[in-house]
Amino acid sequence: MGVFERVGDEYETVVHANDPASGLRCIIAVYSTALGPALGGTRFYPFATEDDALRDVLRLAKAMAYKASAAGLDLGGGKAVVIGDPRKDKTPELLRAYGRAVERVGGAYITTADVGTTSADMDVIAETTRYVTGTSSRSGDPSRVTAYGVWHGMKAVAQELWGDPSLAGKHVAVQGVGKVGSGVVRHLASEGAQLTIADVDTAAADALAKETGAEVVLADEILGVPCDILSPCALGAVVNDASLASIKARAIAGAANNQLERLEHGDALTEAGILYAPDYVINAGGLINVEDELHGYDEQRALAKAAAIGERLQNVFARAKSDGVSTATAADRVAGERIRATR
Repeated sequence: MGVFERVGDEYETVVHANDPASGLRCIIAVYSTALGPALGGTRFYPFATEDDALRDVLRLAKAMAYKASAAGLDLGGGKAVVIGDPRKDKTPELLRAYGRAVERVGGAYITTADVGTTSADMDVIAETTRYVTGTSSRSGDPSRVTAYGVWHGMKAVAQELWGDPSLAGKHVAVQGVGKVGSGVVRHLASEGAQLTIADVDTAAADALAKETGAEVVLADEILGVPCDILSPCALGAVVNDASLASIKARAIAGAANNQLERLEHGDALTEAGILYAPDYVINAGGLINVEDELHGYDEQRALAKAAAIGERLQNVFARAKSDGVSTATAADRVAGERIRATR
């Protein structure tokens, strides 16, 4: 199979960059710049093969385009992957070489942190490229804005299901209490929600439970907890053939990426009477946060944009009803139509 067949005809630009001196091997993928420059994170990960890395970067670049479009941002969609183990292979020399690769793309792609990279890494990358956001001197860690947006998304879910945005007294089960998940839990606790939490890091879950009054269950039990809202804030693909029968929630609304293993699982949730808040709509707060840097970063402005996630979810719910489709399909239609109209 040739290069163009492997990439497909949807993508504007796919760049492979190599720097033997530093050990850099990376792929930068730009799905679309129809709405603006493609802003997306740099994932530093020890992919088993180059084909695995290519599949991941293409999938993520398209997802970022849809996330930006659904959030109403004037951004395209792009992503980058650096092949390697960040614990062993990441060096300042490699990051600077990567920055030079980003610079050569000429502004069509703007990078930020992702799995395996940090704000401190963005500081080093910024030494060799102008096209970087999320540095420690600007917006920094976006997790607080992501959590804030997820909380407002849950309020939209509550409005849709119970006619009231209040989450007081609602039972929310949160899977994963890292930076974003713990932020979501704290917002919910401040509103008086009933909380059940789980994390593979049991010490972290216990500490947060002590702070917020949440109940802790084992990580492999959280999906089956009877609750009003299940909030996946850790791994992706939590909604799959095996888990569907065990989910006992009225709604799913969380920060994790790629919560559906396949798009048809969105149809399965609809058939089961479970309201799904599409992940790339509800978790767009991090992208909103770094996008605000392009206008001169203002935290309060970023938080206000993240609060509007609730309204955008309500629009998706309305579209799903009008079209007679799942909320996952409705979100794809809303995001895709904006991109195609601009093209």
